[in-house]
Formats: sequence, structure tokens, C-alpha cells
Amino acid sequence: MAASRFANSDLRRPAASSASSPKPKGRGTTTPPACMLSRQVAPRRAMAAAMCKVRRADPEHVAENKDTLCRNVLIYGHCRYEDQGCTFSHDQNKTNSNQSEMSRKPLNVESPSFTPANLPSVAKKPTFSTQAANAPAFTPRGLGASPALPATPADSESAIFNPAAIREFTPSFELNNSQGVPNGSSQDGPVNYDPFAMASVGQSLPSAHYNPYADDHGAMTGAAAGFFPPNAAYAAPQLLQHHLYAPVGPHREDLMPYHRMTHDFFITEKLREDMQKRAEASLQVMPNSQLPQMENYHTLVPLDINHRKTINTFSYSSWVYKAISSKTGNLYCLRRLEGFRLTNEHAIRSVKDWRKIDNANVVTVHDAFTTRAFGDSSLIFVQDYHPLAKTLAEVHFGFGPPPPGTHFQAKPPVSEAVLWGYISQIANALKSIHSINLAARCIDVTKILLTGKNRIRLNACSILDVVQFDLRRPIAELQQDDFVQFGRTILSLATNTPPSQLTNLTASIELMTRSYSVELRDTIIWLLTPAPSPSQKTIEEFIRGIVGYIVTTLDQSQHQSDELNSELYRELENGRIARLLLKLACINERQEFEGDRTWSENGERYMLKLFRDYVFHQVDGNGNPILDMGHMLRCLNRLDAGTDERICLTSRDDQTSFIVSFKELKKQLNNAFGELQKTGKHSRGF
Repeated sequence: MAASRFANSDLRRPAASSASSPKPKGRGTTTPPACMLSRQVAPRRAMAAAMCKVRRADPEHVAENKDTLCRNVLIYGHCRYEDQGCTFSHDQNKTNSNQSEMSRKPLNVESPSFTPANLPSVAKKPTFSTQAANAPAFTPRGLGASPALPATPADSESAIFNPAAIREFTPSFELNNSQGVPNGSSQDGPVNYDPFAMASVGQSLPSAHYNPYADDHGAMTGAAAGFFPPNAAYAAPQLLQHHLYAPVGPHREDLMPYHRMTHDFFITEKLREDMQKRAEASLQVMPNSQLPQMENYHTLVPLDINHRKTINTFSYSSWVYKAISSKTGNLYCLRRLEGFRLTNEHAIRSVKDWRKIDNANVVTVHDAFTTRAFGDSSLIFVQDYHPLAKTLAEVHFGFGPPPPGTHFQAKPPVSEAVLWGYISQIANALKSIHSINLAARCIDVTKILLTGKNRIRLNACSILDVVQFDLRRPIAELQQDDFVQFGRTILSLATNTPPSQLTNLTASIELMTRSYSVELRDTIIWLLTPAPSPSQKTIEEFIRGIVGYIVTTLDQSQHQSDELNSELYRELENGRIARLLLKLACINERQEFEGDRTWSENGERYMLKLFRDYVFHQVDGNGNPILDMGHMLRCLNRLDAGTDERICLTSRDDQTSFIVSFKELKKQLNNAFGELQKTGKHSRGF
């Protein structure tokens, strides 16, 4: 054994010292005991064997050692000398049960000190002071223990910190397992709480129709409906994949005049996407809709982004729908006034006068009628439908849910050029309305629609004439009131303040002067100031004062018209390839000419069949199809132009090949299709 090298006298002295702590000594230099040096030099197993033999050889410590856990068990997990007479305890459970009793004993200065063997040796051994030796034993508490209290003999053993009682951390969360038990929990059953489940939320919310025109579905009542997966009866609308289209690239200046970029052959990306969205909104329907179908209109889709009932400008709850006419199939906008009772038939006839207005800045009114299809007496106004139109309140004041990603962005102030554009267009609308002895009566940011880029239209102008028909007011007075509403609308846009909060007009005008010109301030003051009696303000007088800005607005509209015409010219002949495909489909493999030699495999039309294989049926070396749209478009464009470029056409059995130009193929195509037109009686569109 490794411990046999030491003499018994050398072993007993360190054993006695190891069983008790060294006594305090003075500052004089002392030589470390031989046991300390032997522990640092000898291997750990030799030290363990020596300690076991020392305890066995010292009878006076046998009784004390029975309650002390062997250090070999603590270090290695077992003691190789357990069956050879080691007097220490080897039962860990028994030692843990007696730990509380041993911890309450006072500090024994004769207890051995532990010195790891892997630490470097020190020149001087630390000593304890008298106060430290008599200090009470430190007993750590568990994490869930109560605040520290003075230790008393009556403390329960369960309050003593027991490392063996702490549960080992075991990861229990799995993406595909919802029955994991959280760490530190005594729950054995599955966890039923799901933070992403909206079932409880949906039960507390009233049911509401899905609105495809709302920017934020979570702001509507019944917001939980958007979180449920689609079922067989209802499928969420799939938006168009706008990202699949190639965006406009940068313009290169090193191109020759005859060179073209990719975007030169297609419509402008922004214009195309805007038109696609408008077309999508126009054709969108609501599945499983509970809205009724009226006599001449069906497929109603709500356009309101707020489902709460509010008493607005018309003193009635108003709802807006998109509908399809059963007579013409056109799209119309239906505005419904809930709970309106018609008391005078002449009131609804006043809508006929509004049909005469044909102005680019006024939403055209087509009809008005009453209905009980909604379960009450409602008044319906039929107007033109402008897809994706927004009110000035939604655009500039942020009424309604904000677009995604703009929740914390402040609304920028409206530029003066945009304000002059609004003023010019509203003046144009008022001129058409006042010229036929009518009044708009509804010039408000919540009723002015923005249907395009800085393009506005006055909406809902005829409603007050029907609702307030019994309150007869002179037309001249109503027209003067139009100027005041006009001025308040422009002032609210300039100061970024809703009209309902414009309590001090003088302070608002002074605030506006800091950012805008004097001409704009004078224009607003003219609109807000009533004319001295008996004279009255007219729209012609107002137009003469802003004629310079009206010309600027007209110039901008002309430039926009030129841009749209340029885009239209690009798309003028975009059907050439489609016509070529239709001609090839009409010529190839006609059943009635199967026995004719001129249409057989040996005839003149055989090269057109091989050309179809050359364009659409190409394969690679392994026989896999090649789907190259660029190759298809390139061949069809050259066929349409009739170029002199030659290509090699090979039969499917690789036994026949033709060297032919696109010019010859175009001639054969026209001749073959011309023969079909001669024999056919119905030929249109080619």
C-alpha cells in the first residue's frame, strides 16, 4: 500500500492534528506540521488510506467516527477500505438525517481542516481568532425560506438547507409537446394554459363581419376572428404576390440610344402595383356574409373600418357598403342612414338635381331610396365607387387604425403646394354645385375623399338636402355657409388640428402664418370672414383671387396625363404574342385536315409544328423539360418581327432537320392562317 512508506509515529501525529484545529499561536514563525506537507506531496489515495488506518488504530475516536461521513465517499463516491476496517460512516442518507443535529453543535476547534491537494503550498498556515472559534455555526437557508430569524433549538429540521432535496434542473419545454411541466412546479398533469389561444377572448367579444378593407383587423370588434384558422366554409383572402414582379432598377447612363433596360418593356412598378390593388379591392367579396340583398344590388361588402355606431354629421348612424348592380353589373357605393323615416316624398326627389352634376371633383350621385332589408327603415344613397379611397381625416389626422409600421411616427405637416391643390379642386367642385343653385353643405375632412395622388372629391353632398328637407333655408345662406366650412377645412389641415378642436380661429391663423405664406393666410381669412350686408361672396370672385394657383394645379394635372398616356402607349401592342400563340394553336394538329397532304407530316405546315416543339418542348441531355420563358419570348418576338436569323428545327425522331429563318416561318404562318380564314365563316379579332 502507498501508506506503508510512512512510520507509525509519523502517522499518528498528523492524525491527532487532523482531528482538531490548530491552536492559535503568536506571530512567531512556526514550522508547518509534517501531516500538512505529506498531504500536499502524497497522492490522494495514499492520504485516504492513511486516514482510514489512523482512525482504525486510534480507539478513542471510533465512536465519534461512526457519525462522520468518510471523505472517500465525498470525493470518489465510495471507499475502498470500507470492508477493511474503516471506522468512518459510509451511509450518505444517514449522514444527511443527522446533519441538522450536527450543525447545531458549537464550532469545534479540534475539527480537522481540509486542504485540497492540488493547491500550491503556502509558507504560513492561516489561524483562527478566539472570537471566530466561538462563533455560532452558519446554517444556510433554502430559497423559499422566510426572513432570517435567530436560531433556536425549536427550529424544525425541514427549515434546514438540504442540498439533496433540491430538484435537478431538467429542460421540459419542447416545441411539439404542449404537456411539459415547468421547472420547480409540482404539477404532474399537462399544462392547459396557452398564451396564444384566443378562444377565451373570442367568447367575450361580439361577433362581427370580416372587413377586408380594414388596415388593422385587431382594432375592430370581434378581433379574435382573425386568429382562427380557416375552415371549409370560410377561407382567408389570399393577397396578390406583388413581390414576384421585378422592381424598377436604376437608370444607367452608359447605354446606347438603341439599348433598353428591363423596366422599359413594362409598366411602371408603382403604377402597376397601385392598379393591381385597386382591381383586387374592386373584385373582393365577403364569404358567408349576413348582409341582405336588396332589389337591384347584391354582394354587399362593408367599407367602414369602425363597427361602432356614431352619430355623425347627418344626425343618423351611417354605414358604407360596396355593392354590385343587378342591372348593369357595375360597382357602386351605398351609404345607409340607419333608422331614417321618410315623411315627405318630395324630399327624396331632390336627388334628381344632383344627378345633373358631372364634375371631376364631386362624387356622382345616382339614386336614393328607402328599404327595410336591414330590419329597420333605412335611407340608401347610391354613388360612384372609388376603390381604396380614403378621407382626408384618415390621411392627415390618422383617424382609424394606422398602417403597419407607422404607430409611433408623427404625421408630417401638409405642404403648401398640396394645400393649394386642395383649394383649387374644392373651388372647382363648388363652382359646379353653385352654378345649378345648389349648396354642398358637407365640406368636412371626414367627407372629402382622396382617390388618387392629391386628387380629391367632395362626397355625400346630397344627403343633407334629403334629411333636412323640412328645415327650409335659403340657398344663398347655405352657399355662404359653404365658404365658412371651406375655410375651416383648409385651416384644420394647415394647423394639423381636427375641425372639432378649432375653438380659437385667431390663434390658429397666427400659428399657421409661421409655416405658410401670406397669400394662403389671406385666402383663409377671406373664406372665414362673412361678407358685409347686403353683399354676398361668390365662388367666381374667389376663383379670380387664386387663378395663379389654379393654373399651377392645371399644369400638374397635364403632366400626370402625359405620363399616363406614355404608359398607355407602351401597352398598346402588348397582345402581339398572344395573337401569335392563337394562330399557332389554330394551325397545328387540326383533326379535320388530318388526311390532307398539305396538313400532314410531310406538308408545308410541318415546320410550324417543329417550331412549336423548338419553342415550348425543349429538353436537356437527360430528357428533362426546359422551362425558359426568356427563350419563348425571344423566339415569338423574332417570329413577329420576321427576322433573317436562321434556326435548326429537328423532328422528334431526330431523322429530319430544317434550316429555316424566322422570316420564312412568319410567311408560312400567315399563309396557313389565311387559308383557314377563307374556309371559315366566322373570323373576328385577328
